[in-house]
Amino acid sequence: MSADLALRRALVREIAAGGALADPAWRAAFEDVPRHLFVPYYYESASGGYVRLWGEDPDPARRERWLTGAYADAPLATRMRDGELLSSSSQPSLMARMLEALDVRDGDRVLEVGAGTGYNAALLCHRLGEARVTTVDLDPEITESARAHLEAAGYHPAVITGDGARGAPARAPFDKIMATCTVGSVPQDWPAQCRPGALILAPLATGLIRLEVTGPDRAEGRFLHTPAYFVPLRGTRSGARPTPHTGGLPRESVVDERFRFLLELTAGSLDPYDAHALWLREQRPPRERFGVTLRGGAQWAWLDDPQGPYSWPLREPPVSPGAR
Repeated sequence: MSADLALRRALVREIAAGGALADPAWRAAFEDVPRHLFVPYYYESASGGYVRLWGEDPDPARRERWLTGAYADAPLATRMRDGELLSSSSQPSLMARMLEALDVRDGDRVLEVGAGTGYNAALLCHRLGEARVTTVDLDPEITESARAHLEAAGYHPAVITGDGARGAPARAPFDKIMATCTVGSVPQDWPAQCRPGALILAPLATGLIRLEVTGPDRAEGRFLHTPAYFVPLRGTRSGARPTPHTGGLPRESVVDERFRFLLELTAGSLDPYDAHALWLREQRPPRERFGVTLRGGAQWAWLDDPQGPYSWPLREPPVSPGAR
């Protein structure tokens, strides 16, 4: 057995032991798709910055370290620019949970927003066939490398360079849309490119929102229990929400990731101190008690009930100066 195959099977066993990959089709995808082909190099944090590991390193020990890291259940930084992380390969166990939450069925057409290394698109191709998979990213360097990695692994889905917030209208309609980058609000173009009954799964406010689409401007759903931290979506109508000031709030609350989720979800709509009072009053609600509704061009987040007393508009966050 080759070293990469042994590591791949060990990774699958680890993910399955954590409760994911109950679906045999997804387990087969993770067993068959070689992750190391999608991360020919990546960066590890080190004292004073990052160290680059790559598969062609002349040092055998460093090559072994690269291969072992490629099959660790951990995210891998794959593209840096001026010290900023632009792209990564997500933690495989989180990818497995997201793919299973997407509830993919045979024949589905899927749009992935955030091409990354191409690894997630390869898993989708294994499950559905490459003709039914589209992946889009704003950065041409990312799409070029993702396409090369996919070809090396034997997959040829549609890889599009473009603003992910605008979707991929030429390839619509979709049965599923899956974002692998954080959004500050759900782009209106996404449900418009879906069939009725489609699902949208996207990282938002350190959580994963799963929406069912009921019309071109209507969708609703709840957050999953799973926390999720991704690189922000970049584009003309995208950007992550700034985390509000928390000075004066109890430290035990500020460091609680459930409260941080609420802070980010209500940023710009609810004062942090009012958010804290609500959080305590509602007995520190977990993510799955929250949801999002899109209707008629408006969208809002809510606690427990879309029409209940606790709801907050989700406004488009400001676009960062570097967005293109």
